[in-house]
Formats: sequence, C-alpha cells, structure tokens
Amino acid sequence: MADTQYILPNDIGVSCLDCREAFRLLSPTERLYAHHLSRAAWYGGLAVLLQTSPEAPYIYALLSRLFRAQDPDQLRQHALAEGLTEEEYQAFLVYAAGVYSNMGNYKSFGDTKFVPNLPKEKLERVILGSEAAQQHPEEVRGLWQTCGDLMFSLESRLRHLGLGKEGITTYFSGDCTMEDAKLAQDFLDSQNLSAYNTRLFKEVDQDGKPRYEVRLASVLGPEASLDSEMTSKLKSYAFRGSHFQVTRGDYAPILQKVVEHLEKAKAYAANSHQEQMLAQYVESFTQGSIEAHKRGSRFWIQDKGPIVESYIGFIESYRDPFGSRGEFEGFVAMVNKAMSAKFEWLVASAEQLLKELPWPPAFEKDKFLTPDFTSLDVLTFAGSGIPAGINIPNYDDLRQTEGFKNVSLGNVLAVSYTTQREKLTFLEEDDKDLYLRWKGPSFDVQVGLHELLGHGSGKLFVQDEKGAFNFDQETVVNPETGEQIQSWYRSGETWDSKFSTIASSYEECRAESVGLYLCLHPQVLEIFGFEGADAEDVIYVNWLNMVRAGLLALEFYTPETSSWRQAHMQARFVILRVLLEAGEGLVTVTPTTGSDGRPDARVRLDRSKIRSVGKPALERFLRRLQVLKSTGDVAGGRALYEGYAAVTDAPPECFLTLRDTVLLRKEARKLIVQPNTRLEGSEVQLLEYEASAAGLIRSFSERFPEDGPQLEEVLTQLATADARFWRGPSEAPPGQA
Repeated sequence: MADTQYILPNDIGVSCLDCREAFRLLSPTERLYAHHLSRAAWYGGLAVLLQTSPEAPYIYALLSRLFRAQDPDQLRQHALAEGLTEEEYQAFLVYAAGVYSNMGNYKSFGDTKFVPNLPKEKLERVILGSEAAQQHPEEVRGLWQTCGDLMFSLESRLRHLGLGKEGITTYFSGDCTMEDAKLAQDFLDSQNLSAYNTRLFKEVDQDGKPRYEVRLASVLGPEASLDSEMTSKLKSYAFRGSHFQVTRGDYAPILQKVVEHLEKAKAYAANSHQEQMLAQYVESFTQGSIEAHKRGSRFWIQDKGPIVESYIGFIESYRDPFGSRGEFEGFVAMVNKAMSAKFEWLVASAEQLLKELPWPPAFEKDKFLTPDFTSLDVLTFAGSGIPAGINIPNYDDLRQTEGFKNVSLGNVLAVSYTTQREKLTFLEEDDKDLYLRWKGPSFDVQVGLHELLGHGSGKLFVQDEKGAFNFDQETVVNPETGEQIQSWYRSGETWDSKFSTIASSYEECRAESVGLYLCLHPQVLEIFGFEGADAEDVIYVNWLNMVRAGLLALEFYTPETSSWRQAHMQARFVILRVLLEAGEGLVTVTPTTGSDGRPDARVRLDRSKIRSVGKPALERFLRRLQVLKSTGDVAGGRALYEGYAAVTDAPPECFLTLRDTVLLRKEARKLIVQPNTRLEGSEVQLLEYEASAAGLIRSFSERFPEDGPQLEEVLTQLATADARFWRGPSEAPPGQA
C-alpha cells in the first residue's frame, strides 16, 4: 500500500455544511438568485479539474459514470462480489469523495497527490465489471486506460504540484521551467495583460526555438468580435528573442454554462449594482477580459450588505507554482446577522486599530476604504477547497483605491476546525481542555483581524504610467534604514507579479501576524464579547494555536526540493520561527515519546511572556514585512522571508526530524458535504445529504442532473486536446493502450 502521506484514511472526518435556516429565511426571489449563481459556480468549478493535473478530468469522468449507473450502496454489492473487502471498498469511496471535494487528485490544502488505498487490479475489476461498463464498455474502458496508471502513480515528480522537475501542473505545459514562467510574466507585464485567467503552453519549432502560447479563459475563441479591448491583444509578438502568441477560448464550453446562469441570475438581482456586476462578469468570461472582471468587482464592492453574497472568477493564485494564475472559484452564501454585527463593530473601529500597527502612517493607505465585513453561511463553494475567510478582490489597484470586502464563513468554521480531544496532538495535557474550549472563539477573532486589518492594511508605493508617485519622495523615510525610499512599483507591476512565488505566503504571514498582534488589544476582545480572564484565555489560545500550526505546517514541506506546498502553512511556520527566535522561553518545541512508544513532541507557550517578549518580536517582524512589501523590495523580501522559511535539522528544534513526527501523527483534513439547489417549477428546493463519503458522492452525482454525461465528454475532450503538452515522446495518446 502507498505511504500514508499519499492516501486519505478510511476514518477521515466528513461534515455537512449546514445552511438550512439561512436558506429558509430567503425570499422566493432571493432563492432564485442564489440558485442560478450556485449553478454558475458549480459549472465553473469544473475548470479546476483542467487546472490541476492531466489525468484529473478523466478520473472525474470515470467516477461520475460509475456512480450515475450505481449509487454507492449498489456498487458496494458488486465490489464485494469482485473480492474487495469492506475496508477496501470504503477506501475507494473515500478516494472518490476526495476527488470530488478537491476537484482533482491533489489535495487543495498542501498540493500533495492522493491515490486509492487498495490494489489497482482490484479496482480495475470493480470498474470494468460495473453497470457503467456494461452500458458503455468502450467509454469506461477508454477512461480507465487513460487515467488508471496515473491515478496510482507516485513517481517522484507526480507526488506534488509544481513546475518543471519539482512537480506537475497544468497551468503550464510539461516542458516549462521557472525561467519560462518569469519570461512569460515579463511579457504579460509589457502588454499590460493579467496572468489571472491564463495558462502558458510551450512548443519548440523546427529550428529548436521555443514558441509560447498565452491562452486566455473565455467563451469566445479567435473569432473577431466587437470587443476591441481584447481582440487587439490576440496576435503574435516578438519578445526578448522569443515568440509569443496570445489566444483565447480556454475552458470555453464550461464558461458558456457559467455565462448562461449568470444571465439568468440577473433577472432576480436585488439592485442595479448586482445587475451591472453580473453583466461585467458575463463580459469577462465571454471575452477573456480581466479588466471586465475588475469592473464587475467594482460594482460588487459597492453592493453593500446584500442578503445573498457571491463572488466568482479566477481568484486565488496559491496553486500556480509561479504565483500569478488564478484558480476558478465561485461561492454563494447568506448573511449570519448575529456574527455580522460584531464584524460591523470591528469595521467601525478599524481606522483607530490601524494606528496601532507598527509602521509609520505613510506606509498605510491614505484613506481607509470602509469595507463590508459579514459572517456568511455558505450555500455553495465551488473550487478545490473551502476557506474559513476571504478578503477580495485580489486586484491590488482596486484594493488600494476603491476597497474590498471581508467575509467570514461561519458554517465552514463550525465544522472544519473542530477536533476531538483524543486526536489533539503536540500540546501539553494541561492545555488541551482550554484549547478545545477557546479555539473556536479565538479563531473568530483571528479570522476577523486577519481578513479586515491584515489583508486590508498597508500601502503599496506606486509610480503610475504618467510618472506620478502616490507618496512623497522627499519626506517619506524607510524606518528600517532612515533613508528615502529607494524602490517602488512601476506601472503594470503588481504584488503577485513582482514577488511571484513567495507573494501568497508572504501576504498570508503578514495577515496572520496582524491578527496575533492586534488580538492583544482590549478593544478588539471587547468587540467579540470577551473581558477579564476569558479575554486572556482567548489571547493565549490564539497564540498557542498559531505556534502549534507552525509545527503542523511541516507536513507541507518537501525536503527533496526544499520547497513548501501550501502558502498558509508556510506562513505559520515562519511565525513559529520568529517567536522561537524571540527566546527567553516564550516558545519551546520539545521532542518526546508518546504513550504508544513512538516519537512525539510538545509545544509550549509561556503565556506570561506573550506581551513582554512575543509582542516586541512580532512588532519588529511585522514592520519589516510591511516596509519591504510597500517598497516592492523583492530582494530584501525574499532574503527575510525565505530565511525564516528554511527547514533544517539544526538544534535545538531539529525541524527535519520533527517533520517525520508530524507526518506520523497527522490528522487528515475533513471533507465537507455541500447541498444542492434544484428548481421545481418556480420554487427552489434545498437538497441535503448525509455526512459520509457516500453522501458526498451522492451530492455530486445529483449536481448536474440534466447534462452530466455531456459535461464529462466536454471535460475529456478538452483534456485530450491538450494532452500532448504533458506527454513524453514515447507515450501513447490518451485512450489508447
């Protein structure tokens, strides 16, 4: 069997996303709006399969065919008759649920491949003897032949997402290297094109010279249209001795479905902001225009306090090895009024709290753009995973000048981060009960501060296309050097494009550090209803959770390539290193032996030293992070951040050795079952499922009742059309033995 690092355990936690009460309170019109937005999100989420691995679309299509013909209980009888044990069949259900939950065969949190935890030949018997194979023998056998080997393969390069020799990615063709990615980014910057909705494909011509295709996601292909904004960009370019061709039409049939439901949602919009927002999203997905998506995002920012909240598009760049391309994501949620009231109070206090952050006023935005900050109960979250909170849009120019929104996903928090005492690792026994009591409340505080005042704070120094600066070159001084500002962002440069591979993790680290720093402020704790001893417990557990998370983060470090696979976890490890460096016994990590005789470890945090030792250390670190970000000092930022992110076996912590202990004791991330909505006549029904791998599979089997088979065909056709970009010279085409 495979290394446990690459399987999902049979006893993996599975929870249901409960939004019944929030959905019940919607009006009929609001339900119709939510339904069509949900349909748009689920259709668009299929693009993630094409953004993950070459085999992911085929695996999805194969699983969908199997479970459409026989539900999990029916297939179980067939599997047992074929000689599988109950444990092996459960392992297959967990694998299938994992593929659906992650929209591919790589974990959304950690980017590690997972494989079925049963013998390949047994799974083959189940698949080829299934009802689906009886109904469509050629299709099912072809799918299995295409993806079966890759489904199980743990060849070193295929174990993790990455670029070149370090992993697999479908944001780039298989022969692209980091140098190709950097060249492509410079080309995109030169043409004022965003990388968010692109993929890069490289081929070598007869003269041995590389030719690059930058492909935009859109419904329209190369055909002319009235949209001069994008059609003028669709041409060949010579750039630094290389040939670039900008095309569009990536994911076209999938985005067509997205557009259809966004158009339908417009009929039920609550106001003109929502109507104009949706119109611009339609324009963006049709034409391939990020500028149109930005315009839609402007209307979204202006739509304050909607009952049904949503956002959709190519959003987060965590899984692009270069850090610039966005994964498709769409969510629909409903306001939780009780928690939202606390967040509104936090927003009202934001300008005062921003003054507490440890950098000079010149490094803060000229004006705090008061955002929406709501707690939402998620109805739909399509993509590779569901976060606990969101701060969007990610466009730097909008965030700096027009604002943003903060979202805390209350019903996700309620199920994702609960832990049973017996599974609570790396803490002293004396800390466990306190941790379980206050982890949820402290996480509410941390998410609020992280999203609003972490991601929402800080100014980028920019020189625009006319040469004008957004800061005073004569008077603004770098607090680290005492000198005038020496570097900044030029026109067309963004945080993501400039800091590329470390941008996401660096920014998550800055936001997490802001949360830790400001949770010490009595006013913050009062907003969330904590005073006295309770407030001190919330602070302690918040800091304790962060240092424990820093240790758990070692699961997502790959020693073979000295690389991190998850931005958030790398960020938490960096904070652990900062607090360990503070010394004076603030934080200690001690290897030990567990009651089972196997290696274990304990994290200790001296709560009496959080303010006297921890706060000054965090203050110095936060100021350096912000100054380097504001000034666009990539060299300084990399030196600082990568220095703290380095994992060695140097004493006293011996992190490489501790990583083995973390892997030995890890708990798998929970799978979350989401409901469906279904239109029956003029009414929208909410369809819920049981909290199990089988329930999660059923939710996907019923997600596309009208056009499931056609969607699977579309996905495999799109994957096959590009298969040559990841196939070695001696490999057969997909579908052929």
